[in-house]
Amino acid sequence: MQLVFEFPINPKFTFENFVVCGGNRTAFQFARLVLEEAGDSLLYVYGPPGSGKTHLLMAMGDCLVNRGIEVQNACSGTIPCLSCGNIDEIYKGEYPAESVSKLAEKFRDAPALLIDDIHLVPDNENVKVEIWQVFNDFYNAGKKIVVTGLHPPRELSNLDGHLTSRLLWGLVAKMDVSDDDSRRMILKKLSGDLQVIVPDDVAEYLLLHVRRDLPSLIEALESISRFALSSGRKITVRLAREAIKPV
Repeated sequence: MQLVFEFPINPKFTFENFVVCGGNRTAFQFARLVLEEAGDSLLYVYGPPGSGKTHLLMAMGDCLVNRGIEVQNACSGTIPCLSCGNIDEIYKGEYPAESVSKLAEKFRDAPALLIDDIHLVPDNENVKVEIWQVFNDFYNAGKKIVVTGLHPPRELSNLDGHLTSRLLWGLVAKMDVSDDDSRRMILKKLSGDLQVIVPDDVAEYLLLHVRRDLPSLIEALESISRFALSSGRKITVRLAREAIKPV
């Protein structure tokens, strides 16, 4: 897996297919504010796994790339994104205290700073300092910064204290779409994207028998759609029961 990747990453992760609901509305609105030329420059989004944080991050990256290409060809139309879950891919287990920052090299001349899963930063002082320095450079330059994590800023004990405090200076929003109303809206949007009709009783069956995170919901609906297409049957609760294994 790559640590730093260029946008667009996944054509599925755009604002066009981002379902706005009660559990993510504030984060969505804040994202739009940050994307404005004269808007806020810093956004931190947190929430449980599978709540759509990476989707929102990548959708923002996609917008920033398109704006850069149209306006000033910023960073040759690409924006690097740091995925903290694989940060060892860049350091290879070596964290020298006295050297050119490897992170700074990766983000040199980038028009924006995008960091995913910041709660996974390893417990290494040199790495913490490098991340803080890169963050601070972008912040002082007035560039856009978008960060996602599992916990609120004050609960990110793995970070440099300066960075934790600085995150609180920007917009902070929680994302959690595990409630049934949000999941119903997402199911409706997903079924429309797949061009399949999902009856209400099938939707309720999925809400009861599929894990509450978005990837599981998407996987279940895609499995049902494929099964219905291959068998030439309509989507019913019986077909859904055959197509997926309840969790």
